[in-house]
Amino acid sequence: MSEKFDVIVIGSGPGGYVAAIRAAQLGLKTACVEKWVNKEGKTINGGTCLNVGCIPSKALLDSSWKYHEAKDALDVHGIETGKVKIDVKKMIERKDGVVKQMSGGIAGLFMANKVTSIQGTGKLLAGKKVEVTDKDGNVTVYEAENVILASGSVPVNIPPAPVDNKIIVDSTGALEFTDVPKRLGVIGAGVIGLELGSVWNRLGADVVVLEALDSFLAIMDQQIAKESQKILKKQGLDIRLSCRVTGSEVKGKEVVVTYQDKEGNEHQETFDKLIVCVGRRPFTEGLLSEDAGVKLDERGFIYVNDLCMTSAPGVWAVGDVVRGPMLAHKASEEGVVVAERIAGQKPMMNYDVIPNVIYTHPEIAAVGRTEEQVKADGEPYNIGVFPFVASGRAVAANETAGMVKIIAHAETDRVLGAHIVGPSAADLVQQVAIAMEFGSSAEDIGMTVFGHPTLSETVKEAALAVNGHAIHIANRKKRK
Repeated sequence: MSEKFDVIVIGSGPGGYVAAIRAAQLGLKTACVEKWVNKEGKTINGGTCLNVGCIPSKALLDSSWKYHEAKDALDVHGIETGKVKIDVKKMIERKDGVVKQMSGGIAGLFMANKVTSIQGTGKLLAGKKVEVTDKDGNVTVYEAENVILASGSVPVNIPPAPVDNKIIVDSTGALEFTDVPKRLGVIGAGVIGLELGSVWNRLGADVVVLEALDSFLAIMDQQIAKESQKILKKQGLDIRLSCRVTGSEVKGKEVVVTYQDKEGNEHQETFDKLIVCVGRRPFTEGLLSEDAGVKLDERGFIYVNDLCMTSAPGVWAVGDVVRGPMLAHKASEEGVVVAERIAGQKPMMNYDVIPNVIYTHPEIAAVGRTEEQVKADGEPYNIGVFPFVASGRAVAANETAGMVKIIAHAETDRVLGAHIVGPSAADLVQQVAIAMEFGSSAEDIGMTVFGHPTLSETVKEAALAVNGHAIHIANRKKRK
């Protein structure tokens, strides 16, 4: 038997590495096990988010948007650029450099906080023991007072479009294209599909997005979803709803995709590349021994209670491997809560106030309940909507697409949700998230002094519009 720890974390993604750091900060002897190996064969931290998810995709989104601006969007400012070219190889190299920098940062944080980094594949055994198999096959068993499972998730595969990592790729493969495909197919109009589709659309690909559902972004507020769909279509994304992919056949360097429309009619499209991004599933393969005592639910997630405790005493689980939205910031916050619970503190996490963001351009962001959800709950409500075209800062920046929508209870005026499509939506929605965390009313936000001219003023104006008090647009109802 090897060394014993107060806390062993399996997985160093956003949930795992944050849990490990916070536990160590609280004086707990902590280790973090990670098996991820990079292109150079070195074990690195960060999980899916840092290595093949949030961070690299944002690097490509930013690079592709800069290319689009230089090529098509600067003339309105009086800037002439001439012919603009894209070096995809250099763009990918920059993305890899960003990932390397961030993963190295986690290693540095582990050292600074005295977290022991263990390289290898972790497996939970009975009695809070963790078996680690390194890349050479050597096995070491560690003991712990507490174990935190943070093994994350992997892309869902579908039989009609088996991934070969050449022509048909998943979200990971879509980050490694060496040139711009002429025609790109994307299965799934969710967060990942829209973000990756946007990247390659900006760089010149003819992008077709096939979505099986009848509605666009069904989980989002539908007023915002419809506005977002209109904006993305104008940018060139060919978004086709009610399209169920039934088969695919790779022919040379192309793939022929067969799908059925809403009426059951069969269609075919030929693409140079096909990205399959229909969702993700919890990753638990090889994570648990049969006698570990950790139960899975009917969907394959690790069962936990509201405090992220599993069915096995002293074993916790956070992030994508448990219920709730698969979001890096949700995982990180759970990691903090669990570490502090282990240390004897009593924090709670508010699952009703978790922002959700799609990093298209403009961004799409939300927090709280949608209008459809509030209506279904039978609660009386008011809404305030403010368009970016009425914002002086947005007009000055030539970023006028989209709107801010705030929903508040009709009787208490407490903010129930905020939904935004527009410039810097990811940052703007956080202002409302803070307000909601403190139980603020729409009036509270409206009475707050915002700097001028800023995009943030759109949040204030939407809050004022909830009760008919907006200044810079005509109100839907008379001011009291």
